[in-house]
Amino acid sequence: MMENSSEIVSFVLTMYGDIGNLKYLYFILALILYVSVIFANTALIVIIYLKQNLHEPMYLFLCSLFVNDIYGSTALLPCLMVQILSETHDISLFFCFIQIFNIQTYIDVEFKTLTIMAYDRYVCICKPLHYNSIITTRRVQIVILIIWIVAFVQVGVLLSFTIRLRFCGTVIDKVCCVNHLVLELSCSTTRMLSYVNDVIFGLVLIVTAPLVFILFTYVKILTVCLKASKETKTKAFDTCTPHLISIMSFVFACFYNLISQRFDMTFIPPLLRDILLTYPLLIQPLLNPLIYGLKLSKIREALKKF
Repeated sequence: MMENSSEIVSFVLTMYGDIGNLKYLYFILALILYVSVIFANTALIVIIYLKQNLHEPMYLFLCSLFVNDIYGSTALLPCLMVQILSETHDISLFFCFIQIFNIQTYIDVEFKTLTIMAYDRYVCICKPLHYNSIITTRRVQIVILIIWIVAFVQVGVLLSFTIRLRFCGTVIDKVCCVNHLVLELSCSTTRMLSYVNDVIFGLVLIVTAPLVFILFTYVKILTVCLKASKETKTKAFDTCTPHLISIMSFVFACFYNLISQRFDMTFIPPLLRDILLTYPLLIQPLLNPLIYGLKLSKIREALKKF
């Protein structure tokens, strides 16, 4: 078993570069974004909690999604703001590993939550008479708890292999710590852990498996809607549209991140590259409360009264 090098105690995040006085503008923008994410998600959580007619399974899943969005943005934005104002852009090994753990658990929980929400919509639209017996509040609470526990254990086990490595490099060409790049800095000549992280954890467990299940549920929903009444079609459209937007947005962001780890993306302007790489943590946490708050009629009406 290899041990951490006593010589390397921190990594350097080189993507920040020298931005001069623009750092104050970027800091203010990041702060506004972070406050907006916390406010928007917390507001919807409070409204769902206070309004009795929103104490339904779908809105419990939404609460979990909103909590995870706050968690995900917190994994990046406070560190991002510190690094923007910093002159050295160093991050200690300990905080780097904490950031990796937080980011990957956020992504895992987000995908799992969106997946189970797809099943909720499938049962609601395709099996409406059995919905209340299949999707109960108690079962939803248990599923949400399992999603968070499995994500934390899954990422914790994967990260434990990285923590045990000895590192010979210090430069991470990103604005935050990424497990794939930290593995590349190890003194080990084998890259098996890197491929396991990208292929098994990233591509199969996080993206492909949930996406296949989501596609299956929506094929079933579409099949039912083609034969259903206008009222059923309207209900399906109202509840599925924000979910589909959220899924497509998140899948695009995660797929880009996986591709960018293996291919040269320097043809994309640096600023745009940074935004795309951090999209799941910058844009998604603000997008979710906006689309669900504006599109779902019950939440929209509750917001107006509130």
